[in-house]
Amino acid sequence: MKVLSVNVGRPRPNPWKKVSTTGIDKRPVTGPVAVRAPGPKGTGTVGLAGDRAHDVKHHGGPDQAVYAYAREDLDEWQTELGSPLPHGAFGENLTTCGLDVNGALIGERWRIGREVVLEVSCPRIPCATFQGWMGRDGWIEQFLRAAKPGAYLRVIEPGNVRPGDPVEIVHRPDHNAAIALVFRAMTLEPALLRSIPRSVREALG
Repeated sequence: MKVLSVNVGRPRPNPWKKVSTTGIDKRPVTGPVAVRAPGPKGTGTVGLAGDRAHDVKHHGGPDQAVYAYAREDLDEWQTELGSPLPHGAFGENLTTCGLDVNGALIGERWRIGREVVLEVSCPRIPCATFQGWMGRDGWIEQFLRAAKPGAYLRVIEPGNVRPGDPVEIVHRPDHNAAIALVFRAMTLEPALLRSIPRSVREALG
């Protein structure tokens, strides 16, 4: 399990929302990138140096410090959509390899490289900016049905991340609330909320 790519956003105009700028255009960078716990939601701060959230009402803050998506899932989407998806195409900060991101449990912790520890916090919920960025009508519904949302992570131990860094799962909680299950419960299948432990539901807000 490893990080294939570390991706940082380039501000660009956002014609798909009232917020004028978006950071969804994530591009791979070389060399180490500092990761630290961001300030509170509403400030636009995120976990990776050089990146930020522009829709501060819905993005950024400690629980959305870093966004990870699996290269294996991007490859499946490439086949389904019939178009190439480079690292960072879904606006992810970390493109991973060999890691079941959607099977990760809420509260699971990953050590990345020698320094950084991140904790799985919640799934990514698609928005109008994501649909506009993908340029596909009905993309939100398609993404919801697939239930492969990727994971937001909190910063537990700061440090530097680099492309090629190994990823080690250092803690797995004793429950069944995986990212994919929580995503389905938060979107198309609310009845599934009953199967998620109360402590996890409370942590999700």
